[in-house]
Amino acid sequence: MLIIGIAGGTGSGKTTVVNQITEVLSPNKVAIIPQDAYYKDSSHLPLSERLELNFDHPDSLDFDLLVSHLKELRKGRSIKQPIYSYLTCSRAKETIHVEPAHVIIVEGILIFNCTELRTCMDIRVFVDADADDRLSRVICRDIMERGRSIDKVLQRYEALVKPMHLQFIEPTKRYADIIVPQGGHNRVAIEMLLATIEKHLKTNEDV
Repeated sequence: MLIIGIAGGTGSGKTTVVNQITEVLSPNKVAIIPQDAYYKDSSHLPLSERLELNFDHPDSLDFDLLVSHLKELRKGRSIKQPIYSYLTCSRAKETIHVEPAHVIIVEGILIFNCTELRTCMDIRVFVDADADDRLSRVICRDIMERGRSIDKVLQRYEALVKPMHLQFIEPTKRYADIIVPQGGHNRVAIEMLLATIEKHLKTNEDV
């Protein structure tokens, strides 16, 4: 099993990189573990307070559960991945059944902040992008997927997203084995990553 961590700022193009990897690999050989599924449940709080939560701070994540799930997958055991809703800012009662796979991709902005989680990864990738490009993607995503107004998105970006990026996300670039500049548009870096993955899979098949 190869566990790959793909980190980077909000709107940097992480999902694009993940999609390009999964397009090449057979569906039964890869499983995606999104950091966003592991936000701590906040259903005990009033909705007004939940909507103001700081999702860009490491304390918002249940790293213990994420690490334990990766260890279970490494042992060949399936997991029940949580489902987190940004609309209600709480976990759903339902879970997603995830089976072990040859390649496990863990994707999220804060995944390199946890030492134990980093040690679970065989390859660490940081997807880099200019701040202006990231902001434009954040605006489109939060309006379409999270029901926020453009004023709310910009206010949140200045108050939380930007300072949290500088404090907690950008510094973790130093933990990366591979840095992908220009997000998902950097074909050379993505092809290098794919070559590494395919080499690992072929080696395991030959054993």
